[in-house]
Amino acid sequence: MSIRPVKHESVAVPAREGAGVHLHRVFGFGDPSLTDPFLMMDDFRNDDPAKYLKGFPWHPHRGIETITYVLAGSVEHGDSLGNRGTLGAGDVQWMTAGSGIMHQEMPRGDFAGKMHGFQLWANLPSSMKMTSPRYQDVKSADIPVVVDDDGTAARIITGEFWGKKGPVDGIAAEPVYLDISVPPGKRKTFKVDTYRKAFAYIFAGSGTFRDASTPIGVKVEKEFNGEELNIRDMSGNRTLVVFDTGDEVTVQAGDQGIRFLLVSGKPIEEPVAWHGPIVMNSREELMKAFEELQTGQFIKEGAVFA
Repeated sequence: MSIRPVKHESVAVPAREGAGVHLHRVFGFGDPSLTDPFLMMDDFRNDDPAKYLKGFPWHPHRGIETITYVLAGSVEHGDSLGNRGTLGAGDVQWMTAGSGIMHQEMPRGDFAGKMHGFQLWANLPSSMKMTSPRYQDVKSADIPVVVDDDGTAARIITGEFWGKKGPVDGIAAEPVYLDISVPPGKRKTFKVDTYRKAFAYIFAGSGTFRDASTPIGVKVEKEFNGEELNIRDMSGNRTLVVFDTGDEVTVQAGDQGIRFLLVSGKPIEEPVAWHGPIVMNSREELMKAFEELQTGQFIKEGAVFA
């Protein structure tokens, strides 16, 4: 057994997307080989409805899969084919955009105005770029949770882990997507397939991974006495840890415990031609996609709900 050393560590940075949604970008629009097959990840977390209610109006996707995981509040979604639905706390939507889809996502807070969720983009191999669009909507109750003897809990969204299998299937990168909570002071080791890229994203509590420095808070803007101040928010670490090769990941939880996403997937190792929500393999394919978007030929066929 070999512990995976840390290859890269960074803190999510504030960003605005859609119609002005305040979020934090965990990674994306950099070197896609670092997290291949995953392209981008956003952490949308806010207690102020004014900073998220305008949402993500109609926009296209092609050549990727988007994974939306809601922790608090809800997300209403719809597409140009007439599909509609709502993701509540704990729910997951895995959308295979494939050949192309137009959709929108509108966050709604809980009774206290809190909204929290993640969206992860996974690349599709060239052989599946133009596949039929597909949705997999999964309710919270259908996601298995395994609790170990020491109190460590894992929600298994996709992949096999600790003898259970997540409900999302048929995904190109064959990913394992886990939401893990480790109690205060506990040290825990998790197996990760040697041949897959893997990363952890810490979003509550604190702790350290083997060979990693202590996670730090992210800089955020706070208003005090009418003045905008930049401070470090320690309420959720928002720290990304990308692992190098090996078959195990070890974490030491801090005094408040630690909660993080542990995600791994099979690298695609293909050229990436990327502009916004459209990801192809060549500049020519990318230009064709945008030409079809402008001429009304972008949508190829109906979406399928699983």
